[in-house]
Amino acid sequence: MAKISKNARTDRGKFSGGKDMVKVIVAVKNEKTGAYTFKEKVVHKDNVKEELNGN
Repeated sequence: MAKISKNARTDRGKFSGGKDMVKVIVAVKNEKTGAYTFKEKVVHKDNVKEELNGN
């Protein structure tokens, strides 16, 4: 008999809108040291271009 995870039985349909969000990762170069840092932000999929142009 197979066991089912408790998390597999939860109703994931009640959290609508999760697929509308995306993670944007931008590499930013430090002028002083030349090292790169990464900025992460979770934005709505319709606002991705505005986030990329604003950074």
